[in-house]
Amino acid sequence: MFQRLCLSLLCTLPLIASATKDNAATVPFKAVQVGAHSYYVQGQSGPASSANQGFMSNAGFVITPAGVVVFDSLGTPPLADLLIAEIRKRTSAPIKYVIVSHYHADHVYGLQPLKAAGAEIWAHEAGKEYLNSDEMERRLAQRREELFPWVDETTKVLPADVWLAGDTDFELGGIHFAVRYVGPAHSNEDIALFVKEDNVLFAGDLVFKGRVPFVGAADSKAWLASLDKLLAFHAKVMVPGHGAVSHNPKADLTLTRDYLTYLRQTMGQAVAELTPFDEAYASTSWKQFEKLPAFKEANRANAYNTYILMEKESLK
Repeated sequence: MFQRLCLSLLCTLPLIASATKDNAATVPFKAVQVGAHSYYVQGQSGPASSANQGFMSNAGFVITPAGVVVFDSLGTPPLADLLIAEIRKRTSAPIKYVIVSHYHADHVYGLQPLKAAGAEIWAHEAGKEYLNSDEMERRLAQRREELFPWVDETTKVLPADVWLAGDTDFELGGIHFAVRYVGPAHSNEDIALFVKEDNVLFAGDLVFKGRVPFVGAADSKAWLASLDKLLAFHAKVMVPGHGAVSHNPKADLTLTRDYLTYLRQTMGQAVAELTPFDEAYASTSWKQFEKLPAFKEANRANAYNTYILMEKESLK
């Protein structure tokens, strides 16, 4: 009896091993319900790293009787596998659509598993520019090095199946969705998704809650204007691109708004006074933001890019 049991276990070991991917994500991962039909997963704070396996951004999904709508795909294919597993814990309905908030690495590198699961990818047509850029290739190479084996030579950035030119409303399983173009702001192609029956807004990277935003080459003036577009939804719940869910969207937009405003004020003054960037950065007080997650990694680059932007604006 004991020998037969041992033999049985030994026979099953190869099957168990083959079912476990070598690059499977092992970070803590759990979907949280934020509406009658809506869920989200929250990435860790800070930049993408081997420690968090690239899990530093949020994604969401909405379950309807006719299928599932996903918002963003996370930053690696193995993380998207975990997202699909969370969906399958709750429904066997087909994954119909994945809405891409924008084509930054931490939101789109998980598209392949979702596409393989049958999802149709929707994104704003302004994302085509990034897909065809050298920057996309450089970032993918960087992530393949920094996040190996979770991002490797098989990881690709997929284009949309449907390129949206503007706002789109649709219904699925009796649930009504509003896809809204809210860029150019954080990126040229920013999209937000509003779930009407749940009064839940998936805001993408227009909102960073509890951490310093990644500004990059964003148009911060347009970004500030886009925050007003989010407020116009009067959402009860807002899921940011990074950070915890908000049950008071108006108040929780404050950090992103205050940070962008401060960058523009301080770097704008430096430009007006012809102060070199290094001198301006060193003399600026960052006290109100310096203890926030991602400050060390993002703030100097954010300030420099804003300085360049303010120079351009001053010439117009």
